[in-house]
Amino acid sequence: MLKDQKKEFVNEAKKELKKYKVLAIMHLENVPDKLVQKARNQLKGEAKFLIARKTLLAKIIESNDEAKKLLPYISGNTALILSNSDPMDIYKKISSNRLKLYAKPNQMSPSDITIDAGETTIPPGQAVTELKAAGIDVQIQKGKVVIAKTKVLVPKGSKISLNVAKALKTLDVMPFETGTSLSVILADGLLYLEDVLNITTESVVKDAASAFSAAYELSLKLNYITKYNVDIFLKKAYLEALTLGLHAKIYEPTISEKLLAEAVLQALALKEAVKEDAPAEEGEKQQTS
Repeated sequence: MLKDQKKEFVNEAKKELKKYKVLAIMHLENVPDKLVQKARNQLKGEAKFLIARKTLLAKIIESNDEAKKLLPYISGNTALILSNSDPMDIYKKISSNRLKLYAKPNQMSPSDITIDAGETTIPPGQAVTELKAAGIDVQIQKGKVVIAKTKVLVPKGSKISLNVAKALKTLDVMPFETGTSLSVILADGLLYLEDVLNITTESVVKDAASAFSAAYELSLKLNYITKYNVDIFLKKAYLEALTLGLHAKIYEPTISEKLLAEAVLQALALKEAVKEDAPAEEGEKQQTS
């Protein structure tokens, strides 16, 4: 933009700023233009995108006392988003734009890149040489290119070589992902940073369940009774009292039944033992006589 165009852009943006209650910052570094356009289309009619250099956006934001809170979060190529919609709704829509990318040489692997064994759709030829150069066990079976063994080609955090990058592209493996996201939202005077914006219903439920499980286990170890574990402690107390009653032969109704049952079993065992000893005793009497 020319100097006059920049001035007009800033002045118009300052006026627009007063019409919206929600302001957000979206960094555009390494984000493909088509994803940015997709985000704009998603929010068409409910948000306005101001994309400009840091200096121009800073001038726009400095015109509003509340908006000044966003100044520390502007860097590089940035978009300022203006809206009156729900902040979380805006964040979800923008964050939903994701795009898989092929690996480039010298990039660090974001996770283990595994190549699975099996047939491929690759025709025999130069591609086979490229796969072998990347350390992939490739065979030709019945005219088809087959990967013989499953292998972790690049461990997480390792550098991707030129040969591996070529092989991954040949196999149509895209280990990288990019997308649009908001680094901060200003709404009703409050700043919502990305770590807060990333909180979802699912993550809250998962964290709550994990915290409850840990607290429950701790309460059992400390013998701390709550409404959630009282049944466990009652059962434990009952079993301990029952064991003590049987050991001490306390004639309480429940214990008496068990003591009688135990006595019957002992009597039956004694009866069997007497039967087994009887022939031997008769034989001993005959020898004595």
